[in-house]
Amino acid sequence: MISLLASVNRTEFAYNLRPFFIIHVTVLIVFIFNNSQDTIELIIRRDNHCYDRGSFGTVFRARLCKENDRLVAVKTVIQDKRYRNRELPLMKILSHSNIVTLYYYYYTSEGPDQSSQIWLNLVMEFLPKNVSHLIPHKQKRENNSIPLTPFTVKIVMYQIFRALSYIHNNGICHRDIKPNNLLFNPETGVLKICDFGSAKRLKPGERNISYICARYYRAPELLFGATNYTNMIDLWSTGIVFSELLLGCPIFVEKSGIDQLVNIISKLGTPTKEQIRAMNKDYVKYDLPQVPPYPLNRIFPTNTPREALDLISQLFQYDPNMRILPLYACAHPYFDELRDSNKKWINGRELPPLFNFSEFELKSADDALKARLLSVGPKVTH
Repeated sequence: MISLLASVNRTEFAYNLRPFFIIHVTVLIVFIFNNSQDTIELIIRRDNHCYDRGSFGTVFRARLCKENDRLVAVKTVIQDKRYRNRELPLMKILSHSNIVTLYYYYYTSEGPDQSSQIWLNLVMEFLPKNVSHLIPHKQKRENNSIPLTPFTVKIVMYQIFRALSYIHNNGICHRDIKPNNLLFNPETGVLKICDFGSAKRLKPGERNISYICARYYRAPELLFGATNYTNMIDLWSTGIVFSELLLGCPIFVEKSGIDQLVNIISKLGTPTKEQIRAMNKDYVKYDLPQVPPYPLNRIFPTNTPREALDLISQLFQYDPNMRILPLYACAHPYFDELRDSNKKWINGRELPPLFNFSEFELKSADDALKARLLSVGPKVTH
């Protein structure tokens, strides 16, 4: 796998071709691998059909002609000098089974002069679905989509937590966890987090924008205007994804940030002054209506496992410091079914690798947590 590449030489750009209409592109790329440099010819045959579109980029399917027509995803991102692009440098350092892999990158231009618009093209591994395809109410859901069973929900959620633990251990906050950014392969059960366009290394004392993350998945500290938030906003977003898989829709849905906060309070109750200060120490208005919390077991379907409700309750904490850490979430009893080595994926295949933790992943775990995470074996029945 080649994960580090140098920029394409300016003379190698494909001029006068708009990225949205490129079908076949040949570029020369200088890449760095094992402390050596070489030049390869990368021939990409790209579909004219847009696979996915976001606020900052467009994703197309493509084939690597010199690599046995390997199917890949190519994300094109306009390079605006007014904004810092963090996605490429972050993706260069991330290497995990639950994070989409960057194979190559190159730049294209709309013209030969220095004022031409430049596009960054990220060539990444391709997964056919995302988590939104699993949710019944989503328009994208197809008749042949994989069934959304309780076991599927566990497989999905476990891999999200594991990926987030790795991302956070690298000091990175994703800041845009939502179903569309969670790629999924229904044949293998593998999930991979993608789209690091909003991701950032959060530094203590450094101000960050609070208008981040899709509204339905936005943590309450962001709605309270916090600019010194932590990685724990990703855990709140993960709780929303969890609830969406169980309910068929996000649990908090409104058309504005204020209404979104009111909706959260209507279900979780009014936060205390201490909880508000934990979310945003600079927030001075405490005259919120006093609303009691609504029991989670009356919000979710009656067949929702008790362990699932317990895990969700640890994600939906107003105080960010009280939210469960992702590695501890992986060890939660809700996922005990996955630890049965006799379990298979729903099509009879082996489960994806779930417990092959690296030393880096376990560096912050104590002995008890490590033992819990690695306790895998056949389920004993009496």
